[in-house]
Amino acid sequence: MTIRSLIQEMRSRPHRVVHEAAASSSTAPGSEPFRWSELPDELLREILIRVESADGGDWPSRRSVVACAGVCRVWRMIVKEIVAVPEVSSKLTFPISLEQPGPRGSLVQCFIKRNRNTQSYHLYLGLTNSLTDNGKFLLAACKLKRATCTDYIISLRSDDMSRRSNAYLGRVRSNFIGTKFTVFQGNLMPQRSSKMVKSRSSNLMKVSPRAPSGSYPVAHVSYELNVLGSRGPRRMRCIMDTLPMSLIDPRGAASSTTPFFRSHSSSNNNNSRDPPLVLSNKTPRWHEQLRCWCLNFHGRVTVASVKNFQLVSVGDRETGQASEASERIILQFGKVGKDMFTMDYGYPISAFQAFAICLSSFETRIACE
Repeated sequence: MTIRSLIQEMRSRPHRVVHEAAASSSTAPGSEPFRWSELPDELLREILIRVESADGGDWPSRRSVVACAGVCRVWRMIVKEIVAVPEVSSKLTFPISLEQPGPRGSLVQCFIKRNRNTQSYHLYLGLTNSLTDNGKFLLAACKLKRATCTDYIISLRSDDMSRRSNAYLGRVRSNFIGTKFTVFQGNLMPQRSSKMVKSRSSNLMKVSPRAPSGSYPVAHVSYELNVLGSRGPRRMRCIMDTLPMSLIDPRGAASSTTPFFRSHSSSNNNNSRDPPLVLSNKTPRWHEQLRCWCLNFHGRVTVASVKNFQLVSVGDRETGQASEASERIILQFGKVGKDMFTMDYGYPISAFQAFAICLSSFETRIACE
């Protein structure tokens, strides 16, 4: 059954019930007319599951979601809650949600599967609290080893890693020794950012702005060199070029009055007034009995690994004013199996940015360990 026939059947069924109820009300004066608000919520859930499965397990089409919202007022309210931005709904409904900031009060629980043979990495959304569920596919990355650097191509499709494809989202590029990474977002195809338009009322030429296009850096990840060769956890630092520091207040909580995104050009002009957001890994504690470095991942990480980390906002942390309780975790990454890793992220970074930062942790770097 196709989506169109499924939606048409779903939309025509209440009409048939209305006509039957109207016919019965004419014969039975005491009977009540049918109410659209009496449609059960479980029916909407079943419809959305069938719509998603009819699309091949991919993202549901907007037309199908709008059709479900047009059935009645109750369904419209439920659908509006589902399709809200992840910052409010904590749900990933459409592909654009992968480039929007995560929820403020919680973390989106995801996991990454690594394929050593193909050098590929797949990001899935955890549908349950269990670490063994299949999840919903979100993003895919492929590692390309070059002579002077390493590239990780990030795409919406696991079978299409072309840079000219519409599924292409960005890439992560490292330096020669693998200690510094730059996250690029956007299409690599060069496009014009503005268009000259002549006004009919006057002879003046006006510039019609367009949305920023092309590949531009959104984050820089650096790992501290371990020159002395002492054994210990890695030290990493992330500079989010497109996110201002004002998104996080000095206590580590998310600010509610600051806009989310700033353009790359404005970030260069306003560095003195609004510096970019800086994240650093949370320092683990040495456990005397276990004789190892430990972090509290709240059950989300089960295997000890040098790749495990938790990122928090720097803020006043360097000055010593922020306590450990006030350090809100923005991104945590850890190992749960041989080729299975968990990735939990929250406001103000997106799923794409979190996935790109985690990809930098897979690179082997002897100089940092």
